[in-house]
Amino acid sequence: MTNLMSLHDAFTLPAHLHAHTPPERMNVHRENVKLLHTERGTDRIHHHQLNELTQILQPNDLLIFNQSRTIPAQLFSETQQVTIRLARQLSETKWEALILNNDANASQIALQEGVMVELLGTGSEAPLTQIMFHHVNEPMLSYLHKYGEPIRYEYINTPWPLEAYQTVFATAPGSIEMPSAGRAFSWTLIQALKNQQIQVGFLTLHAGISYYENNQWPNPLHHPESYAIPAETLTAIQQAKAKGGRVIAVGTTVVRALETYAQAPHACEGETHLYIQKDTPLQLVDGLLSGLHEPHSSHLDLLRAFLPDDTLLASYQQALQHEYLWHEFGDLHLML
Repeated sequence: MTNLMSLHDAFTLPAHLHAHTPPERMNVHRENVKLLHTERGTDRIHHHQLNELTQILQPNDLLIFNQSRTIPAQLFSETQQVTIRLARQLSETKWEALILNNDANASQIALQEGVMVELLGTGSEAPLTQIMFHHVNEPMLSYLHKYGEPIRYEYINTPWPLEAYQTVFATAPGSIEMPSAGRAFSWTLIQALKNQQIQVGFLTLHAGISYYENNQWPNPLHHPESYAIPAETLTAIQQAKAKGGRVIAVGTTVVRALETYAQAPHACEGETHLYIQKDTPLQLVDGLLSGLHEPHSSHLDLLRAFLPDDTLLASYQQALQHEYLWHEFGDLHLML
């Protein structure tokens, strides 16, 4: 048997497999991204495009999407020297954040329009810092939209606009980073799925920051995220199950929200600390459609709840051999 460490050892991501450009900026339809399909139970691996999903899913299957909308969560000091990456909102003006390039170790950082950021102390885990915004004379979200920009990492050189980091169905602002598994879906594809009697539902989970720099990733136990599951989505799950359909989460955030609800019934909204790992029993979700993840990230732990380590390793080796693209503008992996 392999394990997660052997997957890490076998996994080297070539630079050319970092997706740095939204597909539509290369005249490629969103839904034409590659789709790796790993069958749960048989471990067979197939290669498709996402627009072939109507041929893979069955009538009465239910896809559940995260409708959280990405906010511009990266700010720069007035001098442009210090970078503030928001990680999680605690109140209107109090947040946890990642502070970069604060070489002077300043306890206060000046922003535009006279706004000051006070560094209060250590956040829920290192290297996060708890911060307080002062002298913001408008709603915090409005200020962020004036002066913030979406978080982007070193594999993306172009400052794409915020709209590039939104799904077509995003309605509820609050995600620090885009719930990216749903990005490749267009309304055309969603309608095509409905035409095949494949159902769709929505929930909201506001995704936090996914990377701390210097090969550090958040521990989900210390990284709670707020979620809300509408009553109509819970009804759709019951109906799908009653008709023999499968519940397929579009993104790890959807798995986290649904399985939190399953462990604490009637908790349709709140904060989740759930850390889904290899031995976590899945009570509601039958399949997962997700992007391709870095081997160090906790997202990969969650994938182990769906696939044995040997199968997950084989799937990722196939993705590398067939030059699938990683990250938020990249290709997708269906575990069903």
